[in-house]
Amino acid sequence: MKISQRVKKILSNYESDNPGTKGNLARILMHGKLGGSGKLVILPVDQGFEHGPARSFAPNPPAYDPHYHFQLAVDAGLSAYAAPLGMIEAGADTFAGAVPTILKVNSSNSLARFTDNADQAVTASVSDALRLGCAAIGLTIYPGSDAAFDMIEEARELAEEAKAVGLAVVIWSYPRGGNLSKAGETAIDISAYAAQMAALIGAHIIKVKPPTEALELEAAKKVYEDRNIPRATLAERIAHVVQSAFDGRRLVVFSGGEAKDLDGILAEVRGIRDGGGTGSIIGRNTFQRPRDEAIAMLNTIIDIYKGKG
Repeated sequence: MKISQRVKKILSNYESDNPGTKGNLARILMHGKLGGSGKLVILPVDQGFEHGPARSFAPNPPAYDPHYHFQLAVDAGLSAYAAPLGMIEAGADTFAGAVPTILKVNSSNSLARFTDNADQAVTASVSDALRLGCAAIGLTIYPGSDAAFDMIEEARELAEEAKAVGLAVVIWSYPRGGNLSKAGETAIDISAYAAQMAALIGAHIIKVKPPTEALELEAAKKVYEDRNIPRATLAERIAHVVQSAFDGRRLVVFSGGEAKDLDGILAEVRGIRDGGGTGSIIGRNTFQRPRDEAIAMLNTIIDIYKGKG
């Protein structure tokens, strides 16, 4: 695998990692239509756990089949495919080597009663990721939850184990629970804080939601206003989140979130690109569309990250 100068520069930011981990990061960064550019578009399919099968797949019934998602990621030329244990096991042999995979090792579900103490169960292991040929593990933390400290400790242990055997670590940092308001979950001060936490516990790739202009914490509000931190446009807010992830020394991808129209998705992607974000990790907005429509949308997104749209 030939590695581009841009990717070599990115890998140099991970100064403590062994060749195995850097090699797996390179696998993701060099794969697909954005390979070598330093940008990423990843397909995550953990929504069956999070939202249930009908809410996730009924809008596009072929998506009930795990092979559908592997094939979609391959045909669209995406950087990687992320999913829980069962989804990856269901296609691991058929699609071995076809696309880098990220094993999501913890999950929640919408049947749980968690509110203030939102949490996730560990549902897979580092040894599972090795057995299945994955390039990385992925896991979620909920900054703000009353269970956040336990989740952070779990993340540290899993990350330590993954890095020791040469796997990369992707952290979904999704503020919720505790005293956070619903609007506060995506407020710019909270999103930046979430990215910083993920970087501090050793993430190679950080996944957060696109931030809004809102400010949640009074103490932070004073700083943002006194220092005139720009936040009027999405690009400005993305730039601030990236700045909070070690001033761009860590890769930051942004979720697609709830279903939205194509114009809304593409406008968001342009904001991520213009703000210096690494890319997008888009699930429902991809696999809930008919396959041809999804691939056309992903091609457009990839072109935007290439600076063509």
